[in-house]
Amino acid sequence: MQNVKILVVDDEERMRKLIRDFLKVRGYDVVEAGDGEEAVETFFSDKSISLILLDVMMPRMNGWEVLKEIRKVSSVPIIMLTARGEEQDELQGFKLGVDEYISKPFSPKILTARVEAILRRAHVSDTDVITCGGVELDRSAHTVRANGEPVDLSFKEFELLDYFIANKNIALSRENILNNVWDFDYFGDSRTIDTHVKKLRAKLGDCGNQIKTIWGMGYKFEEE
Repeated sequence: MQNVKILVVDDEERMRKLIRDFLKVRGYDVVEAGDGEEAVETFFSDKSISLILLDVMMPRMNGWEVLKEIRKVSSVPIIMLTARGEEQDELQGFKLGVDEYISKPFSPKILTARVEAILRRAHVSDTDVITCGGVELDRSAHTVRANGEPVDLSFKEFELLDYFIANKNIALSRENILNNVWDFDYFGDSRTIDTHVKKLRAKLGDCGNQIKTIWGMGYKFEEE
């Protein structure tokens, strides 16, 4: 992952240094911001940032506000760092477009493993355009169309849709979805999937009806 730039946002200098040192050992280019306003300024001035590690509780502008500003224009992968661990906070983050959640204190090795997993999926080399019913997904361009109209998806919503289409007409358990879209080391709960499916259905419009609920199990994406 050489020359991949990561923005680390945290008001604690010691925490930024810890994360920066581990990421640099892995070959990443790291830029830092000590508060929310600096984070927004840095992101909008540097178009080469591939991923953001974003703390929630910060002065001047908190993580939620930073997330909202960035999601207005970009689906760059964002991992939220939080000391709270409250379920409602996590659900709020996913609704706003967070891709991953890591609660403090965390293992730097786990953090770097998740960063690597997200970046691997974000840099898919497969150039195939896949379709299912009225949905067209272009992996290389990272774009989606529903009935010919462009659909703006977050990074995680795109991954979820890609997994659904790749396994069209197959009933998928929530456990399988978590393992394949959120990785084996994700410690959240299955309601995370339900939140993302709800948003995905809404964004796909009429094509959202292709996502069928399998009660007591999970979901199936049907070709109509």
